[in-house]
Amino acid sequence: MTATRPSLPALLIAVTALAPISWGSTYAVTTEFLPADRPLFTGLMRALPAGLLLLALARVLPRGVWWGKVAVLGALNIGAFFPLLFLSAYRLPGGMAAVVGSIGPLFVAGLSAVLLGDRPTLRTLLTGIAAALGVSLVVLQSAGALDLVGVLAALASTASMSTGTVLTKRWGRPDGVGPLALTAWQLTAGGLLIAPVALIVEGAPPALDGRAVGGYLYLALANTAVAYWLWFRGIGRLSATQVTFLGPLSPLTAAVIGWAALGQALTPVQLAGMAVAFGATVFGQLRPRSRTCRGAHISPASCEDAPAFTPGRNRIPNR
Repeated sequence: MTATRPSLPALLIAVTALAPISWGSTYAVTTEFLPADRPLFTGLMRALPAGLLLLALARVLPRGVWWGKVAVLGALNIGAFFPLLFLSAYRLPGGMAAVVGSIGPLFVAGLSAVLLGDRPTLRTLLTGIAAALGVSLVVLQSAGALDLVGVLAALASTASMSTGTVLTKRWGRPDGVGPLALTAWQLTAGGLLIAPVALIVEGAPPALDGRAVGGYLYLALANTAVAYWLWFRGIGRLSATQVTFLGPLSPLTAAVIGWAALGQALTPVQLAGMAVAFGATVFGQLRPRSRTCRGAHISPASCEDAPAFTPGRNRIPNR
């Protein structure tokens, strides 16, 4: 009798989910280990060292039109996203930045319809609303006065990452290039974009003690290099909607770390929100069987492995 193994899609989803789970530790590391009020420098230290390290490992550079594509993806996924995310977090109260960020699945659903021809279903839209509601219950603890710049920065960061996710799916990867190289290109491009802005706005880098060095090493290696490699690898093999529905795991992880490591209490309302958001995350990974699979004598496993998008309309990256 053979042992039951998890299906490849389920295993891939679980591995990709490690990325937003890792990102959930960013807030605790930033507040407990890093210099205060240096969001641009922190974004730079997350992106550029990780990108250069992966670039040295991949040992391949973009060619032809991919120089332009990498510049666009690096700006959307890293260069613009990091500063806007930190700006919104500094200016908005009570986790409002995470609430705005939780509407990412709805952004991706709309962009996927335009750029990938993948029309959002009512189920996708309702699941996205449920995910945003669950995250709101977890992180939105106080109303407070909303800062217009902070709200716009949060919306812009969500739109930036969502657009980058969909374009990464649409463009795929050059022939013979793996996700490691694609991750290296984007992190390096994004870091180079942040560097001059950080120098102009925040001035010279601050003095770092041992705790800060350790914090930055963690952010650059585990939180960025490994996590973004897993994220872009997942984008290449899962649908854009499936990947973005893993995003709520980030604020949920942050809440759990705050409770376990920082002594922050979790109220019954927050626990209910965690259940709703996690349920929406899981439900967002379930792909309805296509008409082709339902109408033909094809095994469920074969249907799971079928392309998520219509061949000829969307490029599926080489695996």
